[in-house]
Amino acid sequence: MIVESEAYLGVGDRAAHTWNGRRTARVAPMWGPGGRAYVYFVYGMHHCLNVVTKDEGEPEAVLLRAGVPETLFSVSCFVAAAAEAAADRRKRAPRERADLLVASGPAKLCRYLQITTALSGASLSGPDLFLFPPLRNSLSSSLPLLVGPRVGVAYAGEAARWPLRFALAGCPAVTHVASLRPA
Repeated sequence: MIVESEAYLGVGDRAAHTWNGRRTARVAPMWGPGGRAYVYFVYGMHHCLNVVTKDEGEPEAVLLRAGVPETLFSVSCFVAAAAEAAADRRKRAPRERADLLVASGPAKLCRYLQITTALSGASLSGPDLFLFPPLRNSLSSSLPLLVGPRVGVAYAGEAARWPLRFALAGCPAVTHVASLRPA
């Protein structure tokens, strides 16, 4: 279950890889049709997965920043993990909390899902990669949404402060929580 994401608004967004109309082999999937993956390699060691969201020629996408294994996705699990972490941050987290954090961050999410740049441009409806919408009446719809600035884009000036990062409140897998506020 995706619990954190952030949007990139194409050629007018200094934080987007397609800012100012940039077209390279790396960003080619961004210029394609929506519903495809844009996967890039960063810092020579991490993969990051984006969902291309617009029509062909409109290079906008959403970075998937964090997830939680579906089998562990429950409000009680979030509450218990958060309370335990607040009670004693120095103590080693129990296995359940560690499992919740297995995909906490864009690189960990890709590592957990075994996503690499080989999937850049792949359709998110298969056969190599599937992204399913949340089920109606899912638990995620009952959790409060947080919003805030994107992470790691200080070079983008004013665009770095745009409130384009979204996360589920109370989820321990959400990163950089201090900069998020209720939506």
